[in-house]
Amino acid sequence: MKRTLGLGALAVVVSLLVRMPAPLAAPPEGQVTWAVPVTLPASWFDPAEATGILIPFMVYYALHDALVKPMPADQMSPSLAESWSASPDGLVYDFVLRKGVRFHNGELVTADDVKFSLERYRGVSAKAFKDRVRQVQVVDPHHVRIQLKEPWPDFLTFYATPATGAAWIVPRKYVEKVGDDGFKKAPVGAGPYRFVSFTPGVELVLEAHDQYWRKKPSVKRLVFKVVPDEVTRVAMLKRGEIDIAYVLRGPIAEEVRRTAGLTLKPVHFYGEQWVLFTDQWDPKSLWADRRVRLAVNHAIDREAMNQSFTLGFSRMTGSIIPRDFEFAWPTPPHSYDPRKAKQLLTEAGYPHGFDAGELWTDTGFADQTEAIANYLAAVGIRTRVRALERAAYFTQVREKKLRPLVYLASAAYGNAATRIDSFVAAGGLYAYGSYPDLEGLVREQAGERDRRRREATLHRIQQLMHERAMFAPIWNIAALHAYGPRVAEPAFGLVGNYLFSAPYEEIRLKGQ
Repeated sequence: MKRTLGLGALAVVVSLLVRMPAPLAAPPEGQVTWAVPVTLPASWFDPAEATGILIPFMVYYALHDALVKPMPADQMSPSLAESWSASPDGLVYDFVLRKGVRFHNGELVTADDVKFSLERYRGVSAKAFKDRVRQVQVVDPHHVRIQLKEPWPDFLTFYATPATGAAWIVPRKYVEKVGDDGFKKAPVGAGPYRFVSFTPGVELVLEAHDQYWRKKPSVKRLVFKVVPDEVTRVAMLKRGEIDIAYVLRGPIAEEVRRTAGLTLKPVHFYGEQWVLFTDQWDPKSLWADRRVRLAVNHAIDREAMNQSFTLGFSRMTGSIIPRDFEFAWPTPPHSYDPRKAKQLLTEAGYPHGFDAGELWTDTGFADQTEAIANYLAAVGIRTRVRALERAAYFTQVREKKLRPLVYLASAAYGNAATRIDSFVAAGGLYAYGSYPDLEGLVREQAGERDRRRREATLHRIQQLMHERAMFAPIWNIAALHAYGPRVAEPAFGLVGNYLFSAPYEEIRLKGQ
């Protein structure tokens, strides 16, 4: 397991690293450099493989473009499609493409590329599209028609937001020429920046696509450096080696706030995080007892974690579904009550607690997972935190290998139904089990076109999730990003509820 520093140790290291004198590096003119906390795999260059998490969109928004996507004006903004319409029966969607738009290799974007990209899509919701889409028709080079087998109320939610990567368009001729592996080595898109170079584990370099249809980017070159350690990210920011540092916490974020020339910016997004009880469906498991799951919920001091890790900017929640999602039920958070947690454990037959085994997490969530483990230990639930690198972590979660406790997170767009589809419904990519009555309600709402009836059903699902303590929701976490003195516009928060800088063509350096 990769260990991370506790907040106290971080404060000492921050003081040593961030305060130490160092000359500012001479930044390249016309370049903005990010320090990102995760490794950038080549699979993130291909939107067909979108995994249902938001992080790959950090790359998609630069390299690629979608028919429709969240932008500053709207959560579903016309992009490669200048307009779209749906038939009254909800079975046909027509998209009219913007004329004259070209991929980075000079090829025109056509309806043929749209058809190819949707049929090629194999990401998190590929089965949902395969089960529901009857056919994709090229009406003419600038008109594509998608016919459904039956009404699908969430079609646009799945297609026109970062709930999936299905509407992000790649060039058919180029992909067929170089193959999937060749595309990942030298991706070609229609976004504001084109691919220059990629050094795995080190950096991704992109250059402005001056013919981008929306506007010519202000910044000539973007560089994304992989810097997993947040203390190092801040030290690099202070020395001028980078311009933007993603995801800072606790005393490190506080240090940035006190440093002249640096700016700390909290960003709110669809960032729910929670603990999953993977064995609750096994009648032989102690986790099948609701009282044990409820005890975990009452054992965690979420507000103390909020103040410690995110300086009080995160929002408390009682659900895995963002409060701003369509059809979200306002779920009340469980109170911090360790006495009640111990009482519940006693009633369940564990007056002295128990050894719970592994609590699995992503290395990026290790600090908050350690804090949760400490709160659980205080009421008698003993765990061993196991942290995995992000790619291995999500692979093993999808393969249902991590048990009995998993710290999970999602910042994907969508609505209450899409989040339920991934994490609650039978067959969901990250669901370890389901309940028959919940499954019936999931099926009931899936084809319901009456909004009020559908909302009532989705609210009932969320109420049952809460009553059964299926999860231990922690918070809607705020991301604390920082930027240096060269940056005039980091593009944080321009796209509503989006975690990273976007759109990239809006980023500006001072003096531009």
